[in-house]
Amino acid sequence: LHTPMYFFLLNLSVLDLGFISTIVPKAMANSLLDNRSISYAGCVTQLFFFVFLISAEYFLLTVMAYDRYVAICQPLHYRTLLDTRACAHMAAAAWATAFLYALLHTANTFSLPLCQGNAVGQFFCEIPHILKLSCSHSDYLREIGLLVVSCCLGFGCFVFMLGSYIGIFRAVLRIPLEQGRHKAFSTCLPHVAVVSLFVSTAMFAYLKTPSISTPTLDLVVSVLYSVVPPAVNPLIYSLRNQELKDALRKLM
Repeated sequence: LHTPMYFFLLNLSVLDLGFISTIVPKAMANSLLDNRSISYAGCVTQLFFFVFLISAEYFLLTVMAYDRYVAICQPLHYRTLLDTRACAHMAAAAWATAFLYALLHTANTFSLPLCQGNAVGQFFCEIPHILKLSCSHSDYLREIGLLVVSCCLGFGCFVFMLGSYIGIFRAVLRIPLEQGRHKAFSTCLPHVAVVSLFVSTAMFAYLKTPSISTPTLDLVVSVLYSVVPPAVNPLIYSLRNQELKDALRKLM
């Protein structure tokens, strides 16, 4: 029953590993060597993979919400709707869409003339901080337009996930046995926790008001949404493993 879910978890694990590898090694090297410089090509590469992996993870979480919806609301059709081919197609669509999305943003961001210096106020290359270095008003507005479209796309995915879980909770509450309801909820809680952590930290990072923005707060928030979710995701999903639960109880 859970083969498609584990297939998506494998994809999520690969994305989390790539996500961490894009940012953390360079940040650690800069800290150890006391050298905060990065080459232009390195910045382009880091930005591309950052946008690619973070958007692919979000799209994949959207697909995983559909997986949980079908598993709980249409269990008899689960194998039919989510066979091997369908799972591969959905995962490939998430990866391909994220690749094109990252390519578009990276090409547009680095086509801007940067005349406000070359110091990015962040520990990794990020679109908002690079835009601050631009001196072209029209190109700047073009990238802002792309970011607005991105927000609309992200909101659409969020609404889809929210609708999926509304259907899931309605179906679970109709289950007569408490044990059955508990089992159904337990299959969804890891995904809900991962999405909540991912979305809440990203929203706070990008939607916080300038009045509360400080370099220290920006750094802390960036770590929260770029490092903490991919590092914590494996632990959240592993908590369904009884042996890990027992080990944590002994440790605590």
